[in-house]
Amino acid sequence: MKTIFFKSLLIISLFFIHDMKAQSFPVDDYITFYNGLISKLSTIASDKTQFYGQSFSKFNTELNNKHINIVNLGYGSKTDSGIKNYILRLYFCDSNMDKPALDNRYQIPVIRITFEDEIPPQIKNMVKQYHGEWNNNFSQI
Repeated sequence: MKTIFFKSLLIISLFFIHDMKAQSFPVDDYITFYNGLISKLSTIASDKTQFYGQSFSKFNTELNNKHINIVNLGYGSKTDSGIKNYILRLYFCDSNMDKPALDNRYQIPVIRITFEDEIPPQIKNMVKQYHGEWNNNFSQI
């Protein structure tokens, strides 16, 4: 009787382990995504001065032309103790993709843009309103 119980427990455990692995984003897919994204971003970074002093929409159009999608965004200050926000952070992968990266200590692709002037309250309010999830309303500012 114990043997049947332990065999059943083993089979059920294997089923749950297999089911949990099937739901996660595969590490190989993350590596492929990351390498493709970084090569596209590198082409933009090599000539980043073309975006200095320009509106954000020009940079966003360039990302769209390269089929780079912003997933989330956030903002921050220049220093840990600063209260004025000058830095906009753009994230390109969602939490499903972050998990295998963090579990394997891989880099998360993020762009940090530092502005000369403080980020307008309108953008901060939108980030809070949409919980940092990117949508087309941001590209129209």
